[in-house]
Formats: sequence, structure tokens, C-alpha cells
Amino acid sequence: MDTPAVRSQTEIVEATTQSLGYVILLSTITAISGFLFGYNTAVINGVLLFLRRQFAPSDLDAEIAASAVLVGALLGAAAARIIGDRYGRKISLMFSAVLFTISPVAAAASTVALFSAARLAGGLAIGLASVLTPVYIAEISPLKHRGALVSLNQLGIVIGILAALLAGWGLSGFGDNGWRWMLAVAVVPSLTFFGGLFALPESPRWLIRRGRPPEAMRTLAHLVGEPAAEEEVRAVKAASASEQGSWSEVFCGDIPKRLGVGMLLALFSQVAGVNAVLYYGSVREHFPGRSTGMVLASKVIIGAVNLIATLVTMVFLDRRGRRVILMTASGGMAVALACLVIGLNVQAAPPALTLVSVLFYVAFFVFGMGPGPWLIISEIFPTKVRGRAASTATSTLWSGTLLVAFTFLSLVGVLKLSGTFAVFGALSLVCFFYVWKAVPETKGRTLEQIQESWSR
Repeated sequence: MDTPAVRSQTEIVEATTQSLGYVILLSTITAISGFLFGYNTAVINGVLLFLRRQFAPSDLDAEIAASAVLVGALLGAAAARIIGDRYGRKISLMFSAVLFTISPVAAAASTVALFSAARLAGGLAIGLASVLTPVYIAEISPLKHRGALVSLNQLGIVIGILAALLAGWGLSGFGDNGWRWMLAVAVVPSLTFFGGLFALPESPRWLIRRGRPPEAMRTLAHLVGEPAAEEEVRAVKAASASEQGSWSEVFCGDIPKRLGVGMLLALFSQVAGVNAVLYYGSVREHFPGRSTGMVLASKVIIGAVNLIATLVTMVFLDRRGRRVILMTASGGMAVALACLVIGLNVQAAPPALTLVSVLFYVAFFVFGMGPGPWLIISEIFPTKVRGRAASTATSTLWSGTLLVAFTFLSLVGVLKLSGTFAVFGALSLVCFFYVWKAVPETKGRTLEQIQESWSR
């Protein structure tokens, strides 16, 4: 016969299990934005070729069309600090969902200008979601599972990239209007994301900051169970009491040091050349002997490796810690790019070396430098400045993306492909040493404990 103590312990375990299931559901709904992020950034690979055929744009118009989504993402990430802090995480994500739904209007574009404007709207949605999704998931997640749950966003991104590559491959046979279908299919996940957001509660940490602890208490009871809810409310209120929550706070005390860590990790994740390598199509003309079919197949293979590596990362991120994952990833990327440079320069090197090197580079990137910066950014800032600081760091990430997009072909023209990848490899090695020297470990700590450790 069960004693009251045994029954009580059983009830706590059952409540914890149910709460974790609820958090996983909320995180999965939120991570649909990651899918839309990945799809909208990668689909341009299949679209641009058809766009050039149909509208015959100048090189400048084509570059604007291709980069409009990145410009929008940079602007959206910058605006996220204002929108997310003023209106809350949920309402802000719903606004991004509306923009995601508007973006596929590009499929009906009759001019390059209209296409670019619609893609700019999609970029704004990506920028907002890229800041707010990891922040929201981190703020609702139990510490033991926070790394894996925040990584759901990265999982969504790589699934979206793979879906875009498959769509580009499969719909390319639909004639000159195939590119319109590549864009239009994004309406379905966009509407799914918008509808799913109605089920999300507001972030309890944001509610406490806005002076609404009763609502936060009700939300936390669902997220962590009744026994832990009161203690967490007290911890968040105590942490918030010592925070100013203004721009002056962002640039005072120890926050600039945290901001430096977030910004440099975000920058390293992009200037190591992931977009040039990941999408592969940007450099296909530099690989002699590759047919269009081989290029498309290579894209899909890279996308599949991207997905598998993300699933592996979700298992290890909360077990091995952030620093180990980031150092393994950046070091592995440097080695993989060194092998790629050898494959491009040594005539006797086996032909498969280039593709294998790219696959290992992608795998190492996704293992650490993909999810790692997002997770660190979502963890290291105090609640009241988290929106401002996270959007600043994320804006740096998009600035790095734009930098690579606008300089890659010029670098190839000056340094050749092997020299360009050698630069990316050197930057990956610099990132390894930076993580070793400057990035703190946040594994196994609550968000409030992380703030205390930084203050000390």
C-alpha cells in the first residue's frame, strides 16, 4: 500500500513529466519560425536561376533580389529589441508570423522590384524570429533541458533549409513558373505557425518584469509544476529588482562584456563562410566537371548531413556543455576547410575530397557554431535587457551574413576559391581560441544563476 509520501513523490514526478511535455509542445510550435527562417533563406538558390530567365535583371538587380531577405533580417533583428520588450514575446512572434505569410506574395511578383519588396518582408520576419524564438524558449525551459529545447530552433532551420533544397530540386521541372511554387508553398507552414501561436502563453519572466506576477505564476505552474513555480517567481523577481532595463544598463557594468561575447560568437558563426559553403550553388561554377544534376544532388546531401548533425547536437549540448561543443565545432571546421583547400590545390587529391570536406565542415558547423551562439545569446543577459542585448548580438550575426554575401565573389576573384576558404579556415581557428579564452560555461545553471556568476 502506498504511503502519503510515496504518493506525493509520484505526483511530483507525474507533474514534472506533464510539464516537460507541455514545454516541448510550446517550444516546437515556436520553432516553426526556425523552419520558415531556413526555408526562406535557402529557397533563393532554386529561385534565382528562374528569376534571371524570366525578368532578365541586371547583375545589380539580381544581387538586390538575392540579398533583400538578408537586409530585412538585419532590420528585423534590430527592431526586435523594441517590439519584444514592449509588446511581449508572444505578440511579437505573431507579428513575425504575419510577415512570413506576406512574404510568399513574391511568388506572384510581376517585377523584380515587387519580388524584392516581398522578400524584404520575409527578411523582417526572419530577423524578429531569430531574436525572439531562442529567447522565448530559453525563458520557458527547465535548465536541464534548455540546451536541447533552444536547439529545436536550429533543428527547424536545418529542416527548412533541406525542404528548400528539395523544393528547388523537385519543382525545377515545373517549367518557367516552378520558382513561383517554390515560394508559394511557404504559405502553409506560415499559417500553421500563426495559428499555433495562439496556444502559447506569454513568457513568465517578461510578465514579472511588466508587474504581472499572478499571470506569471499561472504560466509557471504549467511549465514547471506548482512546487517549483513559487520559488521561480521569487528568484526572477529578486533578479529583476536589481536590473535597470534601459539602454544605459546595456552599456554599463558587466553587460558590455557579455554583449561582446554574444556579438563575437554571432560574427564568427557567419564570417567562417558557412553560407558560401552550405549552399554550394554559389560556387558551383568553380568546381569543374560538376553537372547541374550533380550540383543539385550535392545540395540535398549537404542538407541531409545538416539535419543529422543537428539531431546529434541536441543530444550532446546539455551533456557536454557549451564550451566543449563550440571548441569542437570551430576546430573541426578549421580542419575540414584545410582539407578542402588541399583538395582544390593538389592535383593528385581524390575528386571526392572536396565534397567530403564540405560535408564535414557543415557537420561541425551544425554541431556547435549553428546552435551554440543562439543558445549563449539567449542565456547570458539579464531579463530586463535580454531583448535589447539579444537583438544587438543577432544584428551582428546578420551583418556578418551580409558581409560574406557581398564579399564572397570578390574574394574568389582576388584569392581564388582555395584562398577564400583558407581565410574562412583561419577565422574558424581564431574562433576556437576565442571560445577557449573568453566564453563562460552556462550548462546546468538557471538564467538567474548565470546572471549572479557574471556579476561576481
